[in-house]
Amino acid sequence: MEKNNNLMGRIFDIRRFSTHDGDGIRTTIFLKGCPLKCAWCQNPEGISSEENLIYFENKCINCGLCVKNCSNESIIEKGGKICIVKEKCTDEQNHVAVDICPTGALTMDSKSYTLDEVVEIAIKDKAFFKYGGGVTLSGGEPFSQADFTIALLKRLKEIGINTAIETSLFVSSEYLLEALLYLDIIFADFKEFDNKKHKAFTGVSNELIKRNIKLILESDKKDYVIIRTPLIPNFTANNDNISAISKYISDIYPNVKYELLNYNPLAKSKYNLIDNLDYCFEENPKMYTDEQMKEFQDIAYLEGVQNLIK
Repeated sequence: MEKNNNLMGRIFDIRRFSTHDGDGIRTTIFLKGCPLKCAWCQNPEGISSEENLIYFENKCINCGLCVKNCSNESIIEKGGKICIVKEKCTDEQNHVAVDICPTGALTMDSKSYTLDEVVEIAIKDKAFFKYGGGVTLSGGEPFSQADFTIALLKRLKEIGINTAIETSLFVSSEYLLEALLYLDIIFADFKEFDNKKHKAFTGVSNELIKRNIKLILESDKKDYVIIRTPLIPNFTANNDNISAISKYISDIYPNVKYELLNYNPLAKSKYNLIDNLDYCFEENPKMYTDEQMKEFQDIAYLEGVQNLIK
């Protein structure tokens, strides 16, 4: 047995029978932790690398068991509602609360798995993967757990499962090159071309991301790379940004696959579960219309993108 079988990965969701994260029917595994802090993050529960206790008010029956059995006042009742005092939480007390809650109103936002456990989950759906599906690693940022991610990709390839990854590319090129050996599809985000704006929107520079985009678009996997830009109103969704990104990637590889992702208004509801994290919009914008999407797509075409995914 290989030594990396002892690796542990922290995962906040596993979605079987997904049809939105690559070709065919897929099992999408969401790894916890991300070095970016995008103002519009679609999976805010995946940003922190820590395992956290969360509370679903709509599931609570106000039985009071969690408060009565809390030894350190990390769970209290305030104004008729259950409140979690994060700074007092301990792993032991968190799991006591989860075990004692009869409705699942209190639960952990993630779970640690061994490599073998994740592979076993993936194998359950292998019969469906022969029709073009496979396993997609998402997050968070899968490369925030790089050793586990690469080991998992390798194991999946060894048993004949198609692999994909959704990544910000904010990762050392060394790790990226190793992962490419075991990847069939790479979905890579390019959110904002201007570095100053990128830092303001996400908390990190995009220089490493630009270098890694060049690396993968010059690699032998370039035809299996899809560059994505999420269209966020008042942030990334403007003509100058789409123009600059399109020119940059098409200059590297004219046949690059490029996808403009329409704004997703559903993310806002998740922020109710995350303490000390606010969504970027008080009033949630609507998705872009087909006509508006075509205007963005036309800009990409003008800047040399030949292979736009719609």
